[in-house]
Amino acid sequence: MAEARVVHRLDRSLGSGRLAGLLTGIAGERPGYRALAQGVRTLLLDGRVPLHTRLPAERELASALAVSRATVTAAYDVLREGGYARSRRGAGTWTELPAGRRPSSVAVFPAGDDVLDLAIAAPGAPEAELTEALGAAAAMLAEHAPTPGYHPYGIPALRAAVAERFTRRGLPTLPDQILITTGAQHALSLALALLGRPGDRVLVENPSYPNALDAIRRAGLRAVPVPVTEDGWDSGLIESSLRQAAPRLAYLVPDFQNPTGALMPREQRVRILDTARATGTWLLIDETIADIALDVPPPAPFASLAPHGAGEQVVTVGSLSKSHWGGLRIGWVRAGSKLITELAMARVPVDMSTPVIEQLVALRLLRGVDDVLRARLPRLRAQRDALAASLARHVPEWRWQVPPGGLSLWVDLGRPIASSLARAALAHGVRIEGGSRFGADPGTHEHRLRVPYTLPPAQAEQAAIRLAATLTEDLRTPDTAPDRRPWVA
Repeated sequence: MAEARVVHRLDRSLGSGRLAGLLTGIAGERPGYRALAQGVRTLLLDGRVPLHTRLPAERELASALAVSRATVTAAYDVLREGGYARSRRGAGTWTELPAGRRPSSVAVFPAGDDVLDLAIAAPGAPEAELTEALGAAAAMLAEHAPTPGYHPYGIPALRAAVAERFTRRGLPTLPDQILITTGAQHALSLALALLGRPGDRVLVENPSYPNALDAIRRAGLRAVPVPVTEDGWDSGLIESSLRQAAPRLAYLVPDFQNPTGALMPREQRVRILDTARATGTWLLIDETIADIALDVPPPAPFASLAPHGAGEQVVTVGSLSKSHWGGLRIGWVRAGSKLITELAMARVPVDMSTPVIEQLVALRLLRGVDDVLRARLPRLRAQRDALAASLARHVPEWRWQVPPGGLSLWVDLGRPIASSLARAALAHGVRIEGGSRFGADPGTHEHRLRVPYTLPPAQAEQAAIRLAATLTEDLRTPDTAPDRRPWVA
């Protein structure tokens, strides 16, 4: 069984020049062997160097860093001793993680009445608008009740409303290019099942949305991770990964990426579109958070930048979960009409169609989406700023960048304690996810914590107090020396 895993693992290698560039500013210009080992370890835990990647030969890295070969040899020894690398004669040195450092999720633990729930980055419903939409849906239900009620594509009026919204955002869309699904996760799973086959490669961001990563794994697809930081994406690395790995699909969250909050610039989107067109890679674009634009104008649809005829290669998924309410399970796929037909045929054996009553509620909400966002975005902006201020007061050693949109802060704890912190925080009345839950490679991002700003300011303050108490009472002894990087709040 172990041999089979090796056979199906991608042959990843890291050039000496690239590793030297990544180490700049972390290990110093002429690092000693311990600083060099710490720098590589930091890159590994942060997902900027993937797991199971072959490190440069000692002589090559020494030359690129302008240090002695003995320095690199000693650094590799430190990595191996700590469980962060393994070597085999004739096969080189490969990145690894210590035994036991694997993802840990608090999602299996129920949240009691006295628990502040920060495990899910989703706001509550706009109550007045939801109540009004339920009333309007009940009135519209009479015209649908005499029919069987099965709509594999979605009810025509809702398909038209979603298409019209894409058109208003800058991407001309017809109703027959829209499939209504039971949430964005359903949309993603349908697309993965139709476009991919077990063993196919999928380019993914690292970190990324954990439920999407789980869906990719369950589909038997092989992830090709590319790092994302608060500073964004590395266009050159994405392009080289597309060309060298030739993935069947690429799953991207370009709009206020979950969990980093990064927003992909227009020029990067164009370059990725051009490269994917050349490699024949399907682009699966998740726009679930695109509406949560707090400090910048709402981004245009990714597919709107595709050259004429290339847009058919872009599949866009979205939902009302973040703009309105996750309890309303309404999502959609926007793609070419032929692919939409194939997706509808593929869904019938699984769920037949999305409930009509929920589609009617969504129809009413979509017609007033701009009014909801006008009220919601200032509130989220204030909650974001209040959370940042509370964390700065109570855990001043933590670091983050304030994102231009989205629903959470991607916090650097300074040391790899996220899973331990998340488990211990439950006893202090906070439910939160550690960074490893978001890693494309299991066990990475252990020094990170995703902290949503979906709670009111008073509750966010209380959550910060409880997290600080967890650090003081349960995690007094550091696991390791801090992984400090020159990022600012």
